[in-house]
Amino acid sequence: MNTVKANIKNPKVWVLVIGVTVAVGMVAAAETRRRKAKFKEDFGAFVQRFQILPFPQPPPPAAKQTLAGLTFAINDIFELEDYVTGFGNPDWARTHEAAEKTAVTVTALLKNGAVCVGKTVMGELGFGVSGENIHYGTPINPEMPAHVPGGSSSGSAVAVAAGLVDFALGTDTIGCIRIPAAFCGLLSYRPSHGAVSTIGILPNSQSLDTVGWLARDPSILLRVGHTLLKLNTVEPRRARRLIFADDLFQLSKVPKQKAEVVINKAIENLSGYQPQQHINFGQHISLNVPSLKGFLDQSTNMQNGISNLKALSSAMVSLQRHEFKTNHEDWVKSVEPKLALDVSDNLLTAINTTHENIKALYDIRKELRACMQILLKDDGILVIPTVADPPSKLNSKKRDTVESHNRALILSSIASMSGCCQVTIPLGKNDGCPISVSFITFHGGDKFLLDTVLDMYSSLKEQINFLSNPAPLKDANENFDASELLKEKGNAAYKGKQWNKAVNYYSEAIKLNGKNATYYSNRAAAYLQLGCFQKAEEDCNMAISLDKKNVKAYLRRGTARESLLFYKDAAQDFKHALVLEPQNKVARHAEKRLRKLMS
Repeated sequence: MNTVKANIKNPKVWVLVIGVTVAVGMVAAAETRRRKAKFKEDFGAFVQRFQILPFPQPPPPAAKQTLAGLTFAINDIFELEDYVTGFGNPDWARTHEAAEKTAVTVTALLKNGAVCVGKTVMGELGFGVSGENIHYGTPINPEMPAHVPGGSSSGSAVAVAAGLVDFALGTDTIGCIRIPAAFCGLLSYRPSHGAVSTIGILPNSQSLDTVGWLARDPSILLRVGHTLLKLNTVEPRRARRLIFADDLFQLSKVPKQKAEVVINKAIENLSGYQPQQHINFGQHISLNVPSLKGFLDQSTNMQNGISNLKALSSAMVSLQRHEFKTNHEDWVKSVEPKLALDVSDNLLTAINTTHENIKALYDIRKELRACMQILLKDDGILVIPTVADPPSKLNSKKRDTVESHNRALILSSIASMSGCCQVTIPLGKNDGCPISVSFITFHGGDKFLLDTVLDMYSSLKEQINFLSNPAPLKDANENFDASELLKEKGNAAYKGKQWNKAVNYYSEAIKLNGKNATYYSNRAAAYLQLGCFQKAEEDCNMAISLDKKNVKAYLRRGTARESLLFYKDAAQDFKHALVLEPQNKVARHAEKRLRKLMS
């Protein structure tokens, strides 16, 4: 600038400055056009495109390679000989040499006939569940282009969902394969911890890291599993118990009733399936994982085991941060990499945190695996929602995504901390968003789980239409005297702590008179006692729509939302109750407690 000022009267200098400015502008515009073309071509899924051909087909009478004719991609955490592994961050790539060997898993796929066609975008250093990457661009979710694809294996999920490859590899530490599968409407598989080699893969947290894969077709999911898990071809076991975790479905937007209908209809004509069972999973782990007590948040108002589930996810994050620090602290401090804000926060917390009781984290892993073995034995399958919320919009504000992030980690922590295997199964869409459930079974039960998916998947597909059929509305009856009598019976049952009976009485009252806000509000109170928080929220919504000044409905909806970890919405409900009743102590204490939690 000093040179420009000194020569301000020299026209030659101005020609030079204008020329440089135009050139820079043209380069920037060209780069923008190039990136738009790239995203249009491959949805922004890849950081590198290439082709590595499979090993030669062995001559007869050797069997044909099991993956012959299939293409796959790997995210940028797998080492390939003569390629630099980027770990989702340019500073990592800049400070590391090309790999000398190829990851064991990639070699296994090439030996079995698959063609590797490129490396995909991933979350920086394996952190984050949104799939956004400020350096390489965020891959476009083919199912919902204005929303995030999920991460950290975002590029791998997008490549499969867009039909660019038959399957893709990624790593799953705290949900990095399962979450993008759910957001992009895919099948995915997280194997039992330690069942698939991680040699040649950059570690994030080795006690949680696994190699996972995504596919659109269950037969391909199984074929990849046979290759990587080295499974034998023994006839699959037919006895199977499906156990629905009711409390986990309360956290999720997945319509549990419809999910149950689809699964039950799918298996009713299949042999070897026992009647479904139900469990409050949070209560189960509270009885069988004593080491979790040190991670419980005493300031929350959560009930029925939800606090134990939140403690489990907190322990998982602590373990990830501790091991990431052990693995990469020296590099972080010496390089000071440029990172996205959320990744930087995560990484700095990991580097700066000193964990005093590391042993407790490993005790939780051991106890949870034993706890799952008690529940599942050798024939049980736990059914849970894969994620709690639909994918957030691109570039959403952090405050709007924190609660969704926390609920996602609760659901991911079960398999991550126990080391059990988990498969994600798409169940169509709800309100335009992909939805899915996950099956989890015992550690080492990989063949059992993969065979189960293949066994029931075609029947599941036939039943998906149930998800889009709304339940028929029943006619209301204006018999007010009868409905008031039923309400009073409900109140009496509630006072006697007969919560289910109270729900039934209030439900009958609503059938007769669906325009009374009190009936919905009272039923919500009974649902809260049963731990049915989502149903309680729905009843309160109806009560408030009928009576905007129903203080009890706001208080009960606030309690339900707090229990579901929607802290911001819960705080708004308690504030609204205070506007209507400024002296309401319950609302004041709750609003203060939530303000402290959110800060």
